[in-house]
Amino acid sequence: MPGHYGDTEMPKKSEMPKKSSGGKMSDKQKSDLKKHMDRHKDLKDLTPSQLKSHRMKMMSRMRKGMSIKEAHSDIMK
Repeated sequence: MPGHYGDTEMPKKSEMPKKSSGGKMSDKQKSDLKKHMDRHKDLKDLTPSQLKSHRMKMMSRMRKGMSIKEAHSDIMK
Protein backbone atom coordinates (compact mmCIF):
# COMPACT_ATOMS: atom_id res chain seq x y z
CA MET A 1 0.00 0.00 0.00
CA PRO A 2 1.43 3.45 -0.89
CA GLY A 3 2.71 5.61 1.94
CA HIS A 4 0.21 8.46 1.51
CA TYR A 5 -2.69 6.22 2.60
CA GLY A 6 -1.30 5.79 6.09
CA ASP A 7 -0.47 9.47 6.72
CA THR A 8 -3.45 10.06 9.01
CA GLU A 9 -4.21 7.84 11.93
CA MET A 10 -7.72 7.09 13.08
CA PRO A 11 -8.29 7.77 16.78
CA LYS A 12 -8.69 4.72 18.96
CA LYS A 13 -12.22 3.75 19.92
CA SER A 14 -11.64 4.87 23.53
CA GLU A 15 -10.50 8.32 22.33
CA MET A 16 -13.53 8.99 20.12
CA PRO A 17 -16.24 11.28 21.52
CA LYS A 18 -19.38 9.58 22.78
CA LYS A 19 -22.67 10.34 21.07
CA SER A 20 -25.63 11.45 23.15
CA SER A 21 -29.31 11.52 22.29
CA GLY A 22 -30.02 14.97 23.66
CA GLY A 23 -29.66 14.78 27.41
CA LYS A 24 -30.42 12.86 30.52
CA MET A 25 -33.87 12.56 31.98
CA SER A 26 -34.60 14.18 35.32
CA ASP A 27 -35.95 12.20 38.26
CA LYS A 28 -39.37 13.80 37.72
CA GLN A 29 -39.40 12.74 34.07
CA LYS A 30 -38.41 9.20 35.04
CA SER A 31 -41.18 8.93 37.61
CA ASP A 32 -43.73 10.44 35.19
CA LEU A 33 -42.72 7.94 32.51
CA LYS A 34 -42.97 5.05 34.98
CA LYS A 35 -46.51 6.10 35.94
CA HIS A 36 -47.44 6.42 32.25
CA MET A 37 -46.08 2.96 31.43
CA ASP A 38 -47.76 1.42 34.49
CA ARG A 39 -51.11 2.71 33.20
CA HIS A 40 -50.51 0.98 29.87
CA LYS A 41 -49.55 -2.25 31.66
CA ASP A 42 -52.70 -2.11 33.78
CA LEU A 43 -54.89 -1.54 30.73
CA LYS A 44 -53.23 -4.46 28.94
CA ASP A 45 -53.71 -2.59 25.67
CA LEU A 46 -50.17 -3.27 24.41
CA THR A 47 -48.11 -6.44 24.03
CA PRO A 48 -44.76 -6.59 25.86
CA SER A 49 -42.86 -5.73 22.67
CA GLN A 50 -45.23 -2.82 21.96
CA LEU A 51 -44.73 -1.60 25.54
CA LYS A 52 -40.96 -1.57 25.10
CA SER A 53 -41.22 0.22 21.77
CA HIS A 54 -43.60 2.80 23.22
CA ARG A 55 -41.30 3.37 26.21
CA MET A 56 -38.26 3.89 23.97
CA LYS A 57 -40.15 6.38 21.78
CA MET A 58 -41.37 8.25 24.86
CA MET A 59 -37.86 8.38 26.32
CA SER A 60 -36.33 9.79 23.14
CA ARG A 61 -38.89 12.58 23.00
CA MET A 62 -38.69 13.35 26.72
CA ARG A 63 -34.91 13.71 26.47
CA LYS A 64 -35.57 16.48 23.94
CA GLY A 65 -37.64 18.31 26.56
CA MET A 66 -41.18 17.19 25.76
CA SER A 67 -43.68 16.49 28.51
CA ILE A 68 -45.49 13.15 28.79
CA LYS A 69 -48.56 14.60 27.10
CA GLU A 70 -46.57 16.18 24.24
CA ALA A 71 -44.49 13.05 23.68
CA HIS A 72 -47.53 10.78 23.71
CA SER A 73 -49.46 12.93 21.24
CA ASP A 74 -46.38 13.13 18.99
CA ILE A 75 -46.14 9.32 18.90
CA MET A 76 -49.84 8.88 18.19
CA LYS A 77 -49.79 11.10 15.08
